[in-house]
Amino acid sequence: MEVVIVPDAKAGGELIAEAMAKLLRRKPGALLGVATGSTPLPVYEALAAKVRSGAADVGRARIAQLDEYVGLPAEHPESYRSVLRREVLEPLGMGMDQFTGPDGTAEDVQGACEAYDKALSDAGGVDLQLLGIGTDGHIGFNEPCSSLASRTRIKTLTEQTRIDNARFFDGDIDQVPHHVITQGIGTILEARHLVLLATGDGKADAVAATVEGPIAAVCPASALQLHPHATVVVDEAAASKLKLADYFRHTYLNKPEWQGI
Repeated sequence: MEVVIVPDAKAGGELIAEAMAKLLRRKPGALLGVATGSTPLPVYEALAAKVRSGAADVGRARIAQLDEYVGLPAEHPESYRSVLRREVLEPLGMGMDQFTGPDGTAEDVQGACEAYDKALSDAGGVDLQLLGIGTDGHIGFNEPCSSLASRTRIKTLTEQTRIDNARFFDGDIDQVPHHVITQGIGTILEARHLVLLATGDGKADAVAATVEGPIAAVCPASALQLHPHATVVVDEAAASKLKLADYFRHTYLNKPEWQGI
């Protein structure tokens, strides 16, 4: 696992966006896995700027969704499909024909989960999956004690998660769905390159457990240690609990420039 410590969220966003741009130059039809939330926004903003300047071309690129609410209509403004359309597709000038995600409105939810796993495989697999991390170490909606071999499946949201997400639903927890479809940890690990972005001191404990702790289901993100190409990009605050922070700075400073992340 490579750990890159950056000054702030903007620098992290620029670094990851440049990695995406380089990938698209090598493979114009790459499948990019994206996440929702505030943490990845600097990545999308930086990539959109590259598209506008001509430094990146997303004309043949494809976007894959990480998770989705169950039972929320696709056109609902807070469905993750709608959020990603606003925050990723439209700023990049991409159409919905370049997007793939699970069907959160399917009558057969388990069937929809299996269908999405198959769709990712049929699409050639995710080339780069962008991830955030929760304060408890969750990735996607794989909460602590999720199987490290799990596939795309339905998960029940904790009460705290529903309380936290109520701010997107006019503060009304009753509007927040109880269930989500999420790529499983096993599914996530099949992406060719995993890039986790974490910012702020609230993520410091989770980052330390992910990078330097044991591989354990209690910290789902620790499964990234099993991946042959995983990059953890953190700002100084999120890196504050890392015992090997100085080593990570040294290795990145002395890394060949052509290698990228």
